[in-house]
Amino acid sequence: MSSAVAKTAEGAGALPTPPAAPRKNVTGTRLWVAVLFLLPALVLLGALVVYPIGYSVWRSLFDASGSGFVGLDNYAEIFTDDATLVAVRNTAIWVAVAPALVTALGLIFAVLTERVRWGTAFKLIVFMPMAISMLAAGIIFRLVYEQDPDQGVANAVVTSVHDVFADESVYPKARPNAQVSDLRPSGGGSFTTEGAVRAGTPALLPLVGIAPNRLPGDPDDAKAPTGNGVTGTVWLDFRLGGGGEKGAVDRGEKALEGVKVEAVKDGKVVATATSGADGTFRLPESADGARLRLPGSNFAAPYNGIDWLGPTLVTPAVIGSYVWMWAGFAMVLIAAGLAGVDRNLLEAARVDGANEWQVFRRITVPLLAPVLVVVLVTLMINVMKIFDLVYIIAPQPTQDEANVLALQLYLASYGGGGDFGLGSAIGVVLLLLVLPVMWVNIRRLRKERQR
Repeated sequence: MSSAVAKTAEGAGALPTPPAAPRKNVTGTRLWVAVLFLLPALVLLGALVVYPIGYSVWRSLFDASGSGFVGLDNYAEIFTDDATLVAVRNTAIWVAVAPALVTALGLIFAVLTERVRWGTAFKLIVFMPMAISMLAAGIIFRLVYEQDPDQGVANAVVTSVHDVFADESVYPKARPNAQVSDLRPSGGGSFTTEGAVRAGTPALLPLVGIAPNRLPGDPDDAKAPTGNGVTGTVWLDFRLGGGGEKGAVDRGEKALEGVKVEAVKDGKVVATATSGADGTFRLPESADGARLRLPGSNFAAPYNGIDWLGPTLVTPAVIGSYVWMWAGFAMVLIAAGLAGVDRNLLEAARVDGANEWQVFRRITVPLLAPVLVVVLVTLMINVMKIFDLVYIIAPQPTQDEANVLALQLYLASYGGGGDFGLGSAIGVVLLLLVLPVMWVNIRRLRKERQR
């Protein structure tokens, strides 16, 4: 019956079945339309990413001029050249230290700023360095790390703290005039008289080595000691314009105030005194027959702080500037993740007796693990191509000790080396180092999408 009805309907001129519509993808867009819209991006991707990578790989197989095929010799040179090995070592230090420090500091800032009223203002201040270019940050920290405490902020702080706990030398570089004085070097920068001092016979301790116009403050004229007892004078045995008698206190010669004088008998200090504004000093009767010693603390060079940009500390110093710049970036991302943490879990842990450290270590950090991984991986990729800070902050004499792969790539290719084959090989090595980190990041993103 049904077949008959079908035949009748067909015979009655029923409409034929319409042809199938062109296939569309899951978004409902035809494939050729999607390709058309993606074509400009694909062209740019090929021109700006794929082609440079391919050309770098090809160029790395040739010599400096590009005319001679050398195979893998450029890659062999990377791991045999001392400068490049230092760059590899420093890059490894950067990858191991800088991202971890920035992430840890960002985590601490993000957690602590949740508990204070001015947390928003603090976050703004910490994030502000992100608005500064690497060039500007490098110039800033080059000034911060200046050796001279009068110019470098870091050493100004260090020397200020040092001077609180250590006595500052009074007259650095001063020395006795060996021709007219019996003061002789006695070790440790000190000077000791060869003869003994006697009561009633003033001890004259003339010093030279300082220009009169370079003396601190406004010193008085020196005077010969008066009175009985063990006395003496410490003065600058020189005056502008010359004249006078060497070894004698002449008119116009300046007193050296604040010089420490020790009376020494049998290797032991039996008395001490300090020269006054007119350069004179007086010792007790126990000093009669002792030899006089001027300790090295009177003449030690002033403490100028730490050599931040020296061969030993240049890499940690540059890493410190990087941490200053990127701590705000880590803090903002971690704070955003922290805002999504369920507070009930934290309160439940506190109710169960957990202290704040246990809540932080066992609940807050595990819940923030995905965000921490994002920050850590992003920073690892970022530090592998660090160039600006090292190039600007590290002075020329210590730039080799602070060298990294990105900087070595520039120096080999454009910084006087002119070896584009070696530079291309270093670029390929950098790419190979970044790929595993990118692969880990891509896997993590795929897992996040599947949840």
